Amino acid sequence: MKEIHEIYVKTHFSAAHCLEGYPGDCARLHGHNWIIEVHVRCERLNEIGIGIDFRDIKTAVKEVLQGLDHFNLNELPAFKSVNPTSENIARFLYKELSWILNADGIKVSKVKVCETPGAGAYYWEEED
Repeated sequence: MKEIHEIYVKTHFSAAHCLEGYPGDCARLHGHNWIIEVHVRCERLNEIGIGIDFRDIKTAVKEVLQGLDHFNLNELPAFKSVNPTSENIARFLYKELSWILNADGIKVSKVKVCETPGAGAYYWEEED
């Protein structure tokens, strides 16, 4: 049986957005304190029992979130052609963090983005 460890970090950022074409209040510009969870799967542990250092994940997340924090997400290049929904933000973060963190035996497994503590979206990719 193959052992897998899944490590995660949880953080947040603040940003505004509006949802074009949405039939309600969210069509107007408004802000959130977005809650983010980044999950990373590790196939093995190093000699001291670590799959990936929490610090490495936190550093990568901080780097990517600097481009989102305290911005109007609609004005950013990543969201010019798609609404900055929780789903699309989760996909964006997954892809950006995968470029930074993925290595042999280490893979971003999923990203969770919440607009409020009780509502959010996960994004992950599966092999066909």
